[in-house]
Parts: sequence; structure tokens; C-alpha cells
Amino acid sequence: MPATPTPVPPLSAAAAPPITPRAALAVVTSIFFMWGFLTCLNDILIPHLKAVFELNYARAMLVQFTFFGTYFLMSLPAGRLVARLGYKQGIVAGLVIAGIGALGFWPAAALREYPAFLAALFVLATGITVLQVAANPYVALLGPERTSSSRLTLAQALNSLGTAIAPIFGGLLILGNTVKGADDIAALPLAEQAAYRAAEAQSVQGPYLGLAVALFLLALFVFLFRLPTLSESSERADHARHTYADALRHRHLLLGVLGIFFYVGAEVSIGSFLVNYLSMPDIGGFSEQEATGYVSAYWTMAMIGRFAGSALLARFSPSRLLAIFALVNVGLLALTMTSTGGTALYSVVAIGLFNSIMFPTIFALGIERLGPLTNKGSSLLIMAIVGGAVVPYLQGQLADRIGVQASFILPLLCYGYIIFYGMVGARAASGSSQGG
Repeated sequence: MPATPTPVPPLSAAAAPPITPRAALAVVTSIFFMWGFLTCLNDILIPHLKAVFELNYARAMLVQFTFFGTYFLMSLPAGRLVARLGYKQGIVAGLVIAGIGALGFWPAAALREYPAFLAALFVLATGITVLQVAANPYVALLGPERTSSSRLTLAQALNSLGTAIAPIFGGLLILGNTVKGADDIAALPLAEQAAYRAAEAQSVQGPYLGLAVALFLLALFVFLFRLPTLSESSERADHARHTYADALRHRHLLLGVLGIFFYVGAEVSIGSFLVNYLSMPDIGGFSEQEATGYVSAYWTMAMIGRFAGSALLARFSPSRLLAIFALVNVGLLALTMTSTGGTALYSVVAIGLFNSIMFPTIFALGIERLGPLTNKGSSLLIMAIVGGAVVPYLQGQLADRIGVQASFILPLLCYGYIIFYGMVGARAASGSSQGG
């Protein structure tokens, strides 16, 4: 999924940087790639743990509930941590915390307990939350203000590259072996049953151990690298006079918070179900490993759409383009719900292309004309990423009751709200400021 813009306080660069901003940008964008990779790996972890622990869809979606729920719980503490440590050390801290979380998959597999995997995932997601809070504003400040959006777009493209590669990596290393069904496992002698379950659970140990090592090495590299120092410069008194309630008095922000909630929820939910959905006999009939190639295509199309969308947004109204893209996704979801075979397969994968502009467009419309309330509004929009925790879980509940294909009605309704926001809800952003 796309990288998350974070509240950027009024800041100024300190004295002459020890290295060029271009070199610093190259280092920091590698971090965007890493957290995109780790986030999308959940789409592979879900079908694996669902099969290993014989979970229903609702319980399997606790992976995303834990991961994205962490954004809601930890974004404000992460902000305080970064304010105390500074951007560079905040990035280092985020990488170390994420590394500890990835390392936690080793004992989780040894214990063979689903809650242990969720605990490790919570720590991993906490580290990524810290990275989000530290790295986004840092990239925005690495150069002139007029080009900050282009730098963030480049960094987000690297994030999308991570989301495109992760399913292939996970498919080869995590879903490489066919998982036996409950009846097949029950037919094995008790000793072999235990050994089989242990082997399947432990198949995540190697990949996540490798990721932990990569995160620790990246943290060391950033720590030793002489990144430019960027420091806060004020208007604190002005910000202290305003509250989150003041920000929410702006109608377009309040509706934008809901827009981020529903968009992230829909995007993550579709990605989470793709492997299981495309494995269904009347949709694709693929093995889980084969289906990961289409998950990669889903995220790759989002990356392609981001580059094309940036050009379109420069020529057309962002709110109208947002509504059009959401309308296309409603049509694609309706098509995949009412068809089978190639039509159902390609229509659901194509949704990734039209997801591309949604997050940055909703975010930009939500904070438009907020003035001194911009940082408060940004924080609220970031917390709304919790939609990635709630919507997949609710779709899991639906899938258990009415089937996976019919359960796509929930993300369809989410995109329906985004049509409303683009056509009506965002209008306040281009009108006079309200409230606060």
C-alpha cells in the first residue's frame, strides 16, 4: 500500500548539511521501500496462517486488524518519540523496533501460537509507525518547499515497488509448499501431525529473520550516515491554542478522515483476500503460490497509476478525478462479484490501478486551507488508517457468512463513500474556511 503522509511541523534546515540532499534522499527512500515491502507481506502471511491454524476468515483478518490498528494506537506516541529524538534518530529507532518485531516471528513459530504471531506483528507495526512519522516530513524538508511534493511522490513510488515485490518473495518462501487440508492432516499419525504443523508455522522464520537482519543493518547504516540535521523552529504557541476538536469543525476535514478510513480499509481488504479469492475453482483455480503473482500485479498497477495519476492531477480537478476513479472501482467490484473466470480475475486485479491517486488526493483535500490547524488535521487523517484494521475484519465476518465473492460488497460501499467525498464532501476545501 501507498506510503502515508504525516503531519509536518513548521521546520527549518540547520546549518550546512554534511552530505548533499540528493544523497540523503537516496538513503531515506530505501526506507520507504522497506516498509512498503513489510506491509504488503501481510497479504501472504494471512493465507499461510489461515491454513496453518485452520482459521476462519474473520480470525485470519486479525493480522490486518493488529497491523493497522497499531497506527491508531501508536501514531501519537510515535510523534512524541520523534519530537524528542529528532528525525534521523527517530528513523533509526523505527528501524530497530521493526527489526525486533520481525525477530519476534522466530519464537512465535516455536510456540506455534497464533496470538504470538500477532504480538510480533504489533511490535513490527509500531516500528513502521515511527518510520512513517519520522521519514515523511524528513523527505519533505530535504530541499526547497516548492519541490517537496515531488520528493514525496518519488519516495512513495519506492514504497509501491516494495508492495509489488513482496508478494513474489512471500509466495516463493512462505507459500512455497502446499498446505494440507484439515482432513489430510487428520489422516496422518499424531506425531506426523505435530511435525507437519510445526514445519508449516516455522516456514516464516527464515524470511522474517532475514528481514530482521536487513532492518538492523539499515538502522546501523542510517545511524552512521551523516544525514543533514533538520530541526524544529516554532509557532508552538500558535499550535498550542488549537485542538483536534477545532480541526474537526472543518467539514471537509471531518469527511476526509472518513474518506481515508474507507479507502485504506477497501484497499487493504481487497489485497488481503486476493490469494484466497483467486484460488477459488470458479475464479482462477490457482495454487496459493500462483495467486501471489496476481497480488503483485494488483500492487504494481497501483505504482503505475501513481505516475500516470500525477500527470492527470496536474490537468484535471483532483476531487472530480477522485470521484471518477472511485466510480470505476465500484464498477470493477460489481463485475467481479457477478462473474467468474478471467472476467472476475482481471476486474479485481485492475482495481489496483484506480486506487493509485486516492490516498494522496483525499489527504490533500482534507488538509486544504486549514492554516495553523494543518498539523492537527494531518494527525487525524493518519489515525484514520485504522480503517485497514476494521474493514478487512468486517469483510472476514461477511465472508464466513455469505462467501468471499459476495463479501466484496463491503469495499464496494467504501468506494461509494469516496464518490460522495469527491463530488460533494471535498467542496468545502475549495470554498471558504470553516470553523477553528
